[in-house]
Amino acid sequence: MSKQVLAASTLSAAVGLALAMQALPAQAQETQQAKDMSKMPQVVKDNMARMESKKLEKCYGINTVAKNDCAEGVHSCAGQATQARDPKSFVLLPAGDCAKIQGGKLRAS
Repeated sequence: MSKQVLAASTLSAAVGLALAMQALPAQAQETQQAKDMSKMPQVVKDNMARMESKKLEKCYGINTVAKNDCAEGVHSCAGQATQARDPKSFVLLPAGDCAKIQGGKLRAS
């Protein structure tokens, strides 16, 4: 292996590591915010409790206008979808049903 290739490889690894280290505090903060439900609207708390008790999952991209259970960063929550099949709005469904619906996804896009 030439010295130039080795130097480039080492530099690339160092830059990648530095970028990864910067992302860690942000991820830890997001995880902490997700665990702190006291700041969430009541409808979100209700949906989370319903998800756990009835074994429901979030299904993105299948809602109709104003018929959603919540969303990821688009609007505050339930019933506020302004477009049908919004990829960031979800509907709660029994586990396994989302995969059976055309356009249904388990993650926001």
